Amino acid sequence: MLFKYSIINQAGQEQQGTIDASSEDSAIAALQRNGYVITKIGAANKKGVLNANITWFEHVSQKEVVILSRQLATLFTAQVSALRIFQLLGEESENPLVRSTLLKIADDIQGGMTVSKALAKHPKVFSSFYCNMVLAGEETGRLDETFEHLADYIDRTYKVTSKAQHALVYPAFIVATFVAVMSLMMAFVVPQLTEMIVNSGAEIPFYTKIVIAISNVFKDFGLFLFAGIALLIVLGWQYSRTKSGRAYFDELKINTPVLGNLYHKLYLSRIADNLSTMLGSGIAMVQAIEISAAIVENVVYEEALTQVREDVRNGSSVSQALGAHPQIPNIMVAMVRVGEETGELSSILKTLADFYSREVEQAVQTVIGLIEPAMIILLAGGVGTLLASILMPIYSISTSGGVL
Repeated sequence: MLFKYSIINQAGQEQQGTIDASSEDSAIAALQRNGYVITKIGAANKKGVLNANITWFEHVSQKEVVILSRQLATLFTAQVSALRIFQLLGEESENPLVRSTLLKIADDIQGGMTVSKALAKHPKVFSSFYCNMVLAGEETGRLDETFEHLADYIDRTYKVTSKAQHALVYPAFIVATFVAVMSLMMAFVVPQLTEMIVNSGAEIPFYTKIVIAISNVFKDFGLFLFAGIALLIVLGWQYSRTKSGRAYFDELKINTPVLGNLYHKLYLSRIADNLSTMLGSGIAMVQAIEISAAIVENVVYEEALTQVREDVRNGSSVSQALGAHPQIPNIMVAMVRVGEETGELSSILKTLADFYSREVEQAVQTVIGLIEPAMIILLAGGVGTLLASILMPIYSISTSGGVL
């Protein structure tokens, strides 16, 4: 929240300005720490109808979290106090949400709260995985290394996830463009051409009648059709936010031909990388599995890891618990068993994470390689069928001496 103040500085001069703080008391405390005498302070502006919920649009990207983590690592390495670190980064941040979050964290640290607990109060910026890693860093006294590891991990995760997402952007754009062009042709172009064909009195081929019927639907009920599609999309999105809907779509993701293989390897890479990073930071296996289940972002794998956690808690080995689930491939189970036997489970999991990251890249290339010719065939087939259905009758009429 932004506060406007009037103060007398150390030189005895009156000065005005604004400060971003979580509350008026926090703003007063921040100004007094700098040796200022406060003469007046209050909210800079009142929230109106238009900006009352402006925070809904505020967002912290993974790239910003990576940069922030590296800045934290650098400052902790320089042995700057945690309070001063968050105050400094909060004052310098250009993102309003990051700025307010870091200043609130600084206030909590000043009040005696640990860094991990202060971070945990802001789940929109810092995930449970992030907070638990910081907690482990506090317990081992290696916060600088922890923030560096977090930056590396988030950077790796962002690269792997973005590659999978970018593989779907091109085909989605092509399909959307194809649907839009075909819809416009059916609604505006085809009716004009079919009117000439019908008025000629010539016999209309069966396939042309089908195109004319589809065109009439677009022309007469186009708005209702698109409204219905939009409604289905909204209902589908709402359903995907429910527990059963999320489970349905997550199951669909990993069972879809071609794309399912991509998602499968993406989740395996994420699980291996999560476990490797947390175990390397000293987090207990059961807790590491629990956190991985919470952030894997797929119900199928989440349920599998939840059961693995219970099995490990009851005395089962990790490899044995993982082997009971068909979602976990045999090579991963075997590698984990080797890691358990040699005491190098963290490094084995890191190797697995790198392996599946490369597999994701290859799967992305495979998807692109399959989608591009499929899109060309789809476009050529759709446009060719449409043109043939309309132009062939027109050509027949013109060659037979009919009147267009």
